[in-house]
Amino acid sequence: MKSIFSVLQKIGRAFMLPIAILPMAGILLGVGGAFTNPTLIQTYQLNFLAEGTIMNKILILCSTVGSLVFANLPLLFAVGIAIGLANINKETAALSAVLGFLIFHTVINLILKFMGITPDVVSVDYLMQAGKSVAEAQGIKASYASELGIFTLQTGVFGGIICGMVSAYVTNKFSNVALPDYLAFFSGNRLVPVITILIFIPIGAIFPFFWPAVFRTIVKAGEAFSAMGYPGTFLYGFSMRLLNVFGLHHAIYPLFWYTPLGGVMEVGGKMVEGGQNIFFAQLADTTVKHFSANATKTMTGGFLPMMFGLPAAALAMYKTADFKNKKIIKGILVSAALTSFLTGITEPIEFTFLFVAPPLYLIHAILEGLSYMLMQMLDVAVGITFSRGLIDFTFFGLLQGMSKTSYQWILILGPIYAVVYYYVFKFMIIKFNYATPGREGAENKLYTKKDYQEKAGEDKLLTDIVESLGGIDNIQNIDACITRLRVSVKDETKVSDDNRWKELNAKGVIRSGKGIQVIYGTQAEIYKNKIRKKYNI
Repeated sequence: MKSIFSVLQKIGRAFMLPIAILPMAGILLGVGGAFTNPTLIQTYQLNFLAEGTIMNKILILCSTVGSLVFANLPLLFAVGIAIGLANINKETAALSAVLGFLIFHTVINLILKFMGITPDVVSVDYLMQAGKSVAEAQGIKASYASELGIFTLQTGVFGGIICGMVSAYVTNKFSNVALPDYLAFFSGNRLVPVITILIFIPIGAIFPFFWPAVFRTIVKAGEAFSAMGYPGTFLYGFSMRLLNVFGLHHAIYPLFWYTPLGGVMEVGGKMVEGGQNIFFAQLADTTVKHFSANATKTMTGGFLPMMFGLPAAALAMYKTADFKNKKIIKGILVSAALTSFLTGITEPIEFTFLFVAPPLYLIHAILEGLSYMLMQMLDVAVGITFSRGLIDFTFFGLLQGMSKTSYQWILILGPIYAVVYYYVFKFMIIKFNYATPGREGAENKLYTKKDYQEKAGEDKLLTDIVESLGGIDNIQNIDACITRLRVSVKDETKVSDDNRWKELNAKGVIRSGKGIQVIYGTQAEIYKNKIRKKYNI
């Protein structure tokens, strides 16, 4: 189990790099789509945005650039995952991923030609003339796609993930190989592209013989998830919140956002797979009347707990704190609440109560699952790029309008969710005397970054973090997601206990074998970069 946790943690960490590109692309697409909408321009008489104006052309440019990113996600995932999983020579892994991706799809294209499969013979019209029904024809056509102008199998992001993983493996395995003198030129990094070519030729050659069956199985799994209806959506939201404790949600949700597990839909004459991909394809299509709530069902449900619920929970913790401590914890809780409300980053507030009051986290997960289900039931379709805070709500809800998103339900149910969170948390904290921040006997007293820097200085903090991980020699790899340092260590017994991490201002620690996650909120990425620079990792 611990080895599985370690693998999933590493995969989730690798996913974060390509996913980090999407917020800016989504904002460009959202702004471009909203302010080139003829209805919005006409309703508010925004004539300076009308078709043909300079501003209109700039906005179309923004929308086009955003669409470009989403259209090339498989390649971006290939490169991002190769960099994320490579332990050494990450730039070589990136080059290997691009090379492997091109070879992979070129070889698939050639094998399909040998099999007599071309774009013409998989068109809906051709297949219907051959006796297929409309549904059968569309299903067959959906099995094929174009990647960088290459006709190939519809491997989508899965194909990118495979290319990235193989490229990282090749880089880790062959970067330091020394060949005999007469082949010395091809030693080390130069050997990686050679092996990449040799490996991806057979991989691409065998794919057409088994991938169509795999693709159909994935589509069936996505259909089965949809067939579960509202209970399935509840289970998804509930499970993702529980997995968030271990940082494993990053390894799961991309499969629903970018692959057929999240649905397959025709948008603008093209088959699009994955919930987030469908949303942004519809965002770029001006003919869409209302975005698909089925596509966004793995996204929209987080707005209620993140924008309204958790800030109310922070208020409950403040109200139940001892009077003498309220001034101390006020800044901490306000900062955590604002972070959740504005950006949808929840760890800073969740980990203030998770370890001292696990039942509160379970209730939080249940309420989040209910929110996901409610949003789908009410046909709310507000997509996201980064997280479910005010920023994404503005770009992909407010600016797109009620008619396309039904965002009004978030504003209607949000205050109700806030009341529920507040009174449930307040009741539970008082009833069971949970040692939440500011209460007598609380061991998880938090300090702001400023407080600690004044006490010890940031350089000492970085040194202490490394020493608490067992020293630099005990660290195999150190990385970070949005809120956590993700570390692989050689000997987990050398890692300091939780009390030491609390002294170092950590919100919590997750341990599973040699995989260690230290929650530092939004400072995690900064600490990771500074530690790498300080110790030349």
